Order: sequence, then structure tokens, then C-alpha cells
Amino acid sequence: MFLAGKLSTFSRATLRRAIDAGHVRVDDKACKASLRLRTEAHVVVQQLDVPREGPAPQDIPLTILHEDDAIIVVDKPAGMIVHPAKGHWEGTLASALAHHFGALSGRGGPTRPGIVHRLDRDTSGVIVVAKNDQTHDALATQFKSRRVNKEYLAIVVGTPNVDRDVIDEPIGNHPTHREKKAIRREDPNARAAVTAYEVIERFAGYALVRAQPKTGRTHQIRLHLAHIGCPVLCDRLYGGRARITELELIPRDKIGQDTSQRELPIEQPLLERQALHAHRLAISHPITGKRMQFEAPLPADIERTLAALRRWRSK
Repeated sequence: MFLAGKLSTFSRATLRRAIDAGHVRVDDKACKASLRLRTEAHVVVQQLDVPREGPAPQDIPLTILHEDDAIIVVDKPAGMIVHPAKGHWEGTLASALAHHFGALSGRGGPTRPGIVHRLDRDTSGVIVVAKNDQTHDALATQFKSRRVNKEYLAIVVGTPNVDRDVIDEPIGNHPTHREKKAIRREDPNARAAVTAYEVIERFAGYALVRAQPKTGRTHQIRLHLAHIGCPVLCDRLYGGRARITELELIPRDKIGQDTSQRELPIEQPLLERQALHAHRLAISHPITGKRMQFEAPLPADIERTLAALRRWRSK
């Protein structure tokens, strides 16, 4: 890699992430890490995270779904960033893992020990961690070859037109918003992205959806569901709001009915993050080859929101 030779203080993983995030441009265009450079190409690096020795161990409680000599499976809470990044060096899953388990796989670089894949900060649920490099390599191969089955549960705003479907739309960097991704059919640097979904439960104006991403693009499920007109509830980036109260779910003609003496006042937020949960993850064990499935129960905030929807929005 050209950049690895010029910027030797940065790991290849860091450089690849910068390229994938659109922070490296060749002849004033976004590029892929696999691009072959012309002799006179003009390369500009717009932003790189400063390399660090690694996450500082922090005594943060973790819910462990499974542990053996090769892997750790964690139920990540919403609000926790998976690994350190610019502006977020503490309170991460990586810091918690460093405290509870010590040395883990180093394949992801010094700031991502053991991290094979990731979940967005405000997405809760199952994530698998590698204890050593051999395990990391085996898991990474499964993710790359799409032999990992991932299942998410999401509450969406709106109701899909069909009970089940497949969304096959390429994803690339948003042309004007650095935080967002976008459907980019005409962009040669966009990457193929496929999400299968199924409606589990319908409400008036909302739905509970099971989503199974066949690829692993950043924000894939959130963007694909927004693309079909059903953004994830309380998705700040793709849905336009970041919180909801029970009062907002009550139809106007029902306000005043059965709203007294409730445990949670209806004006208080039910949900203050995107209603997306990594519910199940199935892998082949990297050492034994045995097929294993791990499940994280729905967290309390999503359960509360579903209970309110069933009370006020049932069809």
C-alpha cells in the first residue's frame, strides 16, 4: 500500500479506515484501498486518527453471553463505543475488555484489541471478540466470506408495503454530510450492500422488523430501511429525531384514557437512541468448527417502546 510506505507510524488498518471514510483522495476523488496509483497521481490525506498505544483498561461492567479459550461474546449496551476513535478515548468496549480480559488479539491494531467487527454506538446487542490472532483471522475470514449470520430487530417509523423483501442498494459516502452514508448507484466507489427484512409486528404508523444484513457496510440497516421509507425509530441521522415519549405515541382521540397512575410518566422519554438491536449472531467456532448461535435479549428501552406501541397503536 502506497500510504503504508509514506505514513509508517500508522497501521494499515488505520489507513484503510481513513480511505473507507473518504478521508483520502486521489486526483480530488474518493478512492478504494485497492486502487493502483498512476505515476503522477496527486494523493491528499485529509484526516487521520492519531495512533495510540491502546485503550486504557477501565472497570466497566459487561454482560458476557459466552466465553471460552478462543472467543468472548458480549451483549453491548447502547451508548457504548466499540473501540477508541477521535474524540472518544474512554468508556469504550475495548477499554472494558482490556480491564476484564487483559491481552487480546492484536490484528486490528493497538486501539482495537480483539475487535473483529463493530456495532454503532447507539446499537445494542451481540458482538464477538477474538482472544488471539489465530481466532481473529478465522473469524475475519467468516465475516468476509459472509458465513456469519446476523439478525437485528428494529422498530421503524412507517409500515413496509410487503411482509418481507430484500433491499439491494449500493452504499457510499454521503456527498455533503461527513457522518452519513448514502445510496450511490452511480458512484464507482460505492460498495454492494444487501439486507433482507421481515415484518414481525405491525402497528398504526410503526412496525417491528427483523433485518438480516448479507453484507457489512457502515450504517447499512439504518440506511436501507430509511431508503424504503421506514427509518429506524429515533435514528438521528436517517430519521430526523433522537427521542420519543409515550405521549407522542398516543393518538389524539385517546389522550386521557388509561394514562393515570403509570410507572413511567408519559412525558418522559421512552427511547433516546435508534431502536436497533443486534439480536442474534451465528458463527462457526474458530477452533472447533462447531456452529454456534448467540442471542441478546431486547433491552429495557426497546421493550418499553414496544409495550407502548402495543397499548396505543395495535391494529
